[in-house]
Amino acid sequence: MSLADDGTVAQLIALAKREDLGAGDLTSGLLPQAGAIADFRLLAKQRGVFAGREIAPRVLNAYDPAILIEWNAVATDGAAIESPPVELALIRGPLGAVLSAERVMLNFLQRLSGVATLTRAFVNAAAGTGAKILDTRKTTPGWRALEKYAVRCGGGDNHRAGLFDAVLIKDNHLAGIPTDRLAEAVFQMLNALSASGAAPAFIEVEATDLAQVDQLLKVVGIDVILLDNFSIAAMREAVALRDGVGLRGKVALEASGGVSLATVRAIAETGVERISVGQLTHSAAAIDLSLERI
Repeated sequence: MSLADDGTVAQLIALAKREDLGAGDLTSGLLPQAGAIADFRLLAKQRGVFAGREIAPRVLNAYDPAILIEWNAVATDGAAIESPPVELALIRGPLGAVLSAERVMLNFLQRLSGVATLTRAFVNAAAGTGAKILDTRKTTPGWRALEKYAVRCGGGDNHRAGLFDAVLIKDNHLAGIPTDRLAEAVFQMLNALSASGAAPAFIEVEATDLAQVDQLLKVVGIDVILLDNFSIAAMREAVALRDGVGLRGKVALEASGGVSLATVRAIAETGVERISVGQLTHSAAAIDLSLERI
């Protein structure tokens, strides 16, 4: 299914239109020729990575199906914007309708391109190490499908979509369980999962120290061990511990917590296969786009 046909995305576009347009555009309604056809240029005014080609037409069509958009080659999802200002597209349609849609369309494109741009920076920083950069569930409410799409445009990978598609047993799920009983407790949880008939995309368990990693490596059925806020040295030890029991390629290690552009390379070089980065979606800055009438 195309992202543009995703029900949550359609609902989000409708909500964005409703909260901005309300009962009508008081300013554009003053134009004597609001129905006249006008041309606009969509411009990128700073460097970054473009994302949102699927979404912009849906936003424009929500205001008037007569609005057309003609994309330039640079406006491909995941394409780098190198030398701004860059013309991304030509938009043609009834003057009043385009002006009403302008801000909402730009809000979507700027946000998505910002997420893609930050993701690309992390992917580039870890290049050559073999470590994947993943997003998290720290997304803007209602925007998850879109923000995860933007992460993919930036070259990153998606973690679980939500609570429904994968298992991630975290410290709060395991609170109060002594380390020497951790393997048994997780084993019992996985037995209950098997009995439920659920088929998660993967099973991941969080460890807060090396002793917990050692216990979790004894549990059959775990796909990923999450190393939460481990030091660089401890990550290296966790990789050696996993490899030492012959589980490389069978149990992946994922680093999480406090990951930044300044630290991601060193984390990737420890040998972990996955690095989850919350700031891809919770801290990405929108890139500067504008719509100019020709």
